[in-house]
Amino acid sequence: MYPEEIVIPCREELLDAGIEELRTAEEVEAVLSQKEGTTLVVVNSVCGCAAGGARPAVRMALQHKNRPDRLTTVFAGVDQEATAQARTYMQGYSPSSPAVALFKDGRLVFMMERHDIEGRNPQQISADLTKAFDDHCAKG
Repeated sequence: MYPEEIVIPCREELLDAGIEELRTAEEVEAVLSQKEGTTLVVVNSVCGCAAGGARPAVRMALQHKNRPDRLTTVFAGVDQEATAQARTYMQGYSPSSPAVALFKDGRLVFMMERHDIEGRNPQQISADLTKAFDDHCAKG
């Protein structure tokens, strides 16, 4: 478990962007068991690639015209049961944090793992996210 003074700003960066934090396995299940619409799940972390890449990129991508219906996050290393439950929906991928998953109609359609984030700037990461949003979240 990380000290709360380290975790708070990491949480707030996503919460301030309108992303709902899921802190229990039950909250994760309630959201990810839905079979209609699109859901973004950001696996948050205190690491440098989350701070310098993932969180800023997610915030940028959410300014795009196409975006998921539901915006959620779990915090790896902090809310362990919620994170473990979210990862049960990310079959075929090793546990990774940070990570960004996109679900459409209850099915995983896009996954960005830590190795897709490390060493890249927020603009590059955001471009991948907005392409996924265009591919899976466009209305009409």
